[in-house]
Amino acid sequence: MASLDRLIDRRAPVAADSTIASLIAVFQADPDAALLAVVDGSLRPVGLIRREAVEALSTLPGALTDHVLVRDAMTAGPLVVEGHVLASQFREDLLATDPAALTRGFVVTRDGAYLGVGDALTLLSHRSGRARANREAGAALTQTLAAEVVRQLEGAQTFVEGLLRQSLPADSRSCAKALEACFGDVQRLMRRAAGMHATELGLGALAPKPTILRDVMDGIEARWACRAADAGVTLLTAYDGAPDLVADIDDNALAEVFDGLIERALDATRRGAVEVTLSARPALEGLTLEGRVRDAGGVIEPARLAHIFDPLQSGAPLAVGLGMAHAASLAAAMNGVIRAEANPGSGASVIFEMIAPEAAEASPAETAAFTSATAHILIVDDNATNRMVAEALCEMFDCTSEQVVDGVEAVEAASQRGFDLILMDIKMPRMDGVAATRAIRALPGAAGQVPIVALTANADPADVRGYLEAGMNDCVEKPIKAERLLTVLDQVLNGTEESATKSAAA
Repeated sequence: MASLDRLIDRRAPVAADSTIASLIAVFQADPDAALLAVVDGSLRPVGLIRREAVEALSTLPGALTDHVLVRDAMTAGPLVVEGHVLASQFREDLLATDPAALTRGFVVTRDGAYLGVGDALTLLSHRSGRARANREAGAALTQTLAAEVVRQLEGAQTFVEGLLRQSLPADSRSCAKALEACFGDVQRLMRRAAGMHATELGLGALAPKPTILRDVMDGIEARWACRAADAGVTLLTAYDGAPDLVADIDDNALAEVFDGLIERALDATRRGAVEVTLSARPALEGLTLEGRVRDAGGVIEPARLAHIFDPLQSGAPLAVGLGMAHAASLAAAMNGVIRAEANPGSGASVIFEMIAPEAAEASPAETAAFTSATAHILIVDDNATNRMVAEALCEMFDCTSEQVVDGVEAVEAASQRGFDLILMDIKMPRMDGVAATRAIRALPGAAGQVPIVALTANADPADVRGYLEAGMNDCVEKPIKAERLLTVLDQVLNGTEESATKSAAA
């Protein structure tokens, strides 16, 4: 909690026997000064004088301002408080006893000697700044917590997927399938809530790139066709525009908007069709894009339609409501507008519109082609869940694996047995990943040349440089993404140019 001596305005005081003319010059030289303290020869406060009072006196003839003294124009007997007093306590005491005192201003002292001045704005700015700091800290904590929950859920989901690939009794398989569905639902809730929170706070920056618009609709159809069929609903998708139109947009954000709207439409439709269209037309500013999702649900009341983007008042399940809220926040972030309207007869349509710059050509798609023969991989991590996740991913790519729990065991295993790759955690007891990598690089022969990839949540550029300098070949950020690991396996085990460059640098 801040004390007053940390918040005050420490402008130099003025003497009681100085002239108004000299005070006018002081205020003219310092346009930000609103209040000055008047002190005696021992720097004891005797009064306060505000800019408005001095400006009123400045209209007098110069002969008068040269002779009128500050003590004749000041407010005598100012409110005086010691600097160690907490700002919150001072404000509460004054509001309870003399609220008007804050508007007149106050003088802060230390052992009776002048330190500075303050007024209501001083305390209000402190309160606003503290509230802003609390909001920012709360936002950071919420994002960190959501990311950690999602990471844990991803690990649990990967473990369940590994169980389902095994031969299980029918009852066990049913339980595993139920767990998989439950983890997926909670993960989707957390991702949407965190995504909406980040977008509204301006934390999730958009990443525009040249995108072929018809490909956006192809991706949406591929992603939702099976789910629509499982729900007994026909999904009709259409792209209305020139086939070669390319827009400079964040295609992932655009797809997330459609995802939120389609999920609501499928939830509302029991039979019939959900129609999804994207229209693109050239305009002076670029391309006018209109997305539209039309459901075949029942009659929707006006009150419910008005709250269709409110996750708590839309009447839809929470996951669906969060999807709609996230779609609305993303549309706003892309400088678009989104609205909902009732269809003639029944159902509703949700429409969003935006202007996007037209791009010359689309970015080439990045693909990984891991075609190496079966690799034997050493997984080094002190966390059992992380080891199981990595093992499941290795099995997914038809690789065999062994596990150890720290750097000491990693060095011992590398010196005794051959591996095609080592996945190395960084923070571990006894010996961390960096020290273990240096020790492995010091081993003679092929054991010292085995490719090593860091597994870490600390993937800042400076950290990655340190890992490469220690002898690692690449870095995979936690939580581990299957596509990222596949790319690294391709680069390291198939000897692509990028991997060779990193190995040489290391």
